[in-house]
Amino acid sequence: MTSRTTAVEHPARRLVVALPRPYDEAREQYETLVPEVDLARFLQTASWQATLELAEINAPHGFMRYYRSDITAVMAGSTSRWKTTQYLMGNHTIAERMFRHDPSVMLHAPLRTLLYSDPDGGTELAVDQPSLLFASYGNPRIADVGLELDALLARLISLLGGETPPQLAART
Repeated sequence: MTSRTTAVEHPARRLVVALPRPYDEAREQYETLVPEVDLARFLQTASWQATLELAEINAPHGFMRYYRSDITAVMAGSTSRWKTTQYLMGNHTIAERMFRHDPSVMLHAPLRTLLYSDPDGGTELAVDQPSLLFASYGNPRIADVGLELDALLARLISLLGGETPPQLAART
C-alpha cells in the first residue's frame, strides 16, 4: 500500500457578528436556539431514518450543540476579563452527506463557534464561514452542503437578532 501526504491550502473567512443582547442573555438565547444534542436518544435509534426524524426534533433550527466550554472559567485568575463561551454546533445528519464522500470533512464538522462580550458591553458571535471550509474538499456535493450550512447559519444569526453578513446573505 502506498502512503501519501497531501497539503491543502484553503481560504477561511471569520464572521464576527454583533448581537443585540447582553452576553448572558445572548448565551441563553443561543443555547435555546441550538439545543444540546440528545446523544442517548440518538444511540437508541433503530435506523438512519429514525435518526433523521429525531434530528428534526432535536435541531428545530438545523443545529445542535455537541460541546460547550466556558472559557471565562478556564481563564479565571488571569488578567483577561472577557466573558466567553466556545461551542461545537452542527448536525450529524447533515454532516453525513459530506462524510460519505470524504471522512476528513469531520475536521470542520461540527462548526466551531464563539460567543463573547465585547469591550463596550455588547456580545459578538464568531464563526468561520462553512461554505469556504467545505469548498476546499474539491467535491461539489460537499461544497453544496457547505452552502446549505451558510443558509442555516444566516438564519441562526437572524434569530439571534444579528445582522446577516453579506457573505452569507448572498447565499440565502
